[in-house]
Amino acid sequence: MKIAVAGKGGVGKTLISGTLARFYARSGYRVLAVDADPAMNLAYAIGIPFEASSKIIPIAENTALIEERTGAKPGSAFGIFFSLTPTVDDIADKYGVIGPDGVRLLVMGTIRSGGSGCSCPANSLVSALIRHITLRKGDIVVMDMEAGLEHLGRATARGFDALLCVVEPSAPSIETAIRIRDLAYDINIRRVIFVGNKISDQEEKKYIEESLSRFGLSVLHFIPFDQCVARAGRLRVAPIDYSPSSPAVLAIKELGEKLVEMLLG
Repeated sequence: MKIAVAGKGGVGKTLISGTLARFYARSGYRVLAVDADPAMNLAYAIGIPFEASSKIIPIAENTALIEERTGAKPGSAFGIFFSLTPTVDDIADKYGVIGPDGVRLLVMGTIRSGGSGCSCPANSLVSALIRHITLRKGDIVVMDMEAGLEHLGRATARGFDALLCVVEPSAPSIETAIRIRDLAYDINIRRVIFVGNKISDQEEKKYIEESLSRFGLSVLHFIPFDQCVARAGRLRVAPIDYSPSSPAVLAIKELGEKLVEMLLG
């Protein structure tokens, strides 16, 4: 099962991605958590200590690996030949960092552009890696995507079983969610699942339901606003470790169960 988690910045993608990864690992799955967000905060949500996460070299910045697999140096000028289909089967095992409950974290990093020269070799490797992660029985991939639309525009999540679109009770969040849905369809992701997050009351829940229903869409699950999540962030502790029975954490556990039933039967 391969799940990509998307949404407007600040809606709680990373919280949901990291907590889902931990719960799935506790349920006996082999879990690969992919941090494809340039903010690179998934390690915190999983519970990997800062001392370990700060030493991770993102794939997009691993110049030796990029040159080895694509045949071109990062920052090479346009026109140089490089492999568009680099070998990626072993990268998750070699470069993933093991976190709590056995979750393996793979950090993609930022594809630099502009004055840094051509980013094509790095982009080729990262895109191939995400698209061609192979799964065995009992494997789950959870990818925390970049906020907004850019990753979908590059078709990064092509081949994933579902895209989890996180929305909060605000008009900009809803508008971004609709654009994400449209782009997901363009790259043949047919299961776009909406999740409401940071819900304080029934009015906010109703707002999301009615806003999405205008487009013929429904919400699979709601996660309440939870002060424990904010406190965990200030302490840099994974919410699942800081308060395992808090309302938001328990709601994400229930979401994970719904996704398994929906996608795996």
